[in-house]
Amino acid sequence: MKLLRVGDLGKEKVAAIDKNNIFRDLSSHITDLNPDTLKLNNLTELKKIKLEDLPEVPKNKRVGACINRPSNILCAGLNYSLHAAQTGSKLPDYPIIFNKSPDCLQGPFDPIKKNKTQEKLDYEIELAVVLGKEAKNIKEEEALDYVFGYFILNDISDRHAQKVIGSGHWTLGKSWCAPAGGILVTKDEINNIHDINLSLSVNDEERQKGNTKNMIFKIEYLISHISKYLTLKPGCVISTGTPAGTGMEQKPQKFLQVGDRLHLKVDNLGEQKYDIVNE
Repeated sequence: MKLLRVGDLGKEKVAAIDKNNIFRDLSSHITDLNPDTLKLNNLTELKKIKLEDLPEVPKNKRVGACINRPSNILCAGLNYSLHAAQTGSKLPDYPIIFNKSPDCLQGPFDPIKKNKTQEKLDYEIELAVVLGKEAKNIKEEEALDYVFGYFILNDISDRHAQKVIGSGHWTLGKSWCAPAGGILVTKDEINNIHDINLSLSVNDEERQKGNTKNMIFKIEYLISHISKYLTLKPGCVISTGTPAGTGMEQKPQKFLQVGDRLHLKVDNLGEQKYDIVNE
C-alpha cells in the first residue's frame, strides 16, 4: 500500500493511493499513522480493503508528514563511503547512530523555516524505514520481517550546532526539522530495497545522487545491530544515511539560504519540493 496523511497541520487524515493514482480516504478504517497503528497486523487488515470503494480525496489537499509521533528517530551517519570520504571522515567500523527529536517531522511540501543564526544549514536525502513490530536482539536475516514500510526523509542539519556546539553529540544539530514522506510505501510494494536511486537538487542543480546498493551497512544490519542495544517499538524510524554531495562537501561549501528551492526524489517513494524561508 501507499499511505499518506492529508489535511491542515494537526488535522491530517489517513489516505491511500489506489492503482489509478487516486487518493482515497482511509480514515474510517485507521485513525492515524502513529505507533498505535503502525503495526503489521493492522496492515494485514488494511490490505483487505477495496480502495476504489472509498471516498476520493482532492489532490489539492495539503500532504503532511507521512507518520505522526514516531516512537523514536534513529539515524545512521556516514553510511555511504563517498560521503564519508568527502567529509574527511574515516570509514566507520560499526554504524554511527544518533537521534533526531521525534517532533521535528514536517510535511514534504511545507517550507523549511531557517533561523537567522543558522549559517550552515544543510540537506541530506535519505531512505527511512519504519518498523511495524517490536524488535529486540533480532537476527540480521530476520530484520526485514519487522519493517512496515519506507519513506523519504530529509535529514536537515545545522552543521554549526552539530560540529561546534554539539561536537561528539549531534542531537542539537539534527533536530531542527525533517520533511517526511509524502508517501509511506509498504515493503511489499518494493522489489529490491537495496537498489533504490536517490537524488536531491537545490535550485535545479543536482547536488546528491546515490543508490542504496552503496550503503556501507545494509538495512538488515542496521536494524539488527541497533536492536542489540535498544528495544525498537512499532513506529520507530531508522534513517539509513545520505549519499555524497551535501552542502558541506561542496567546494566551496554551499549551505542553504533563504529563497533556495529543494527537490528530492527516491525511486518508488515519490518526491519532496519546498522552499527555504525565514523563520
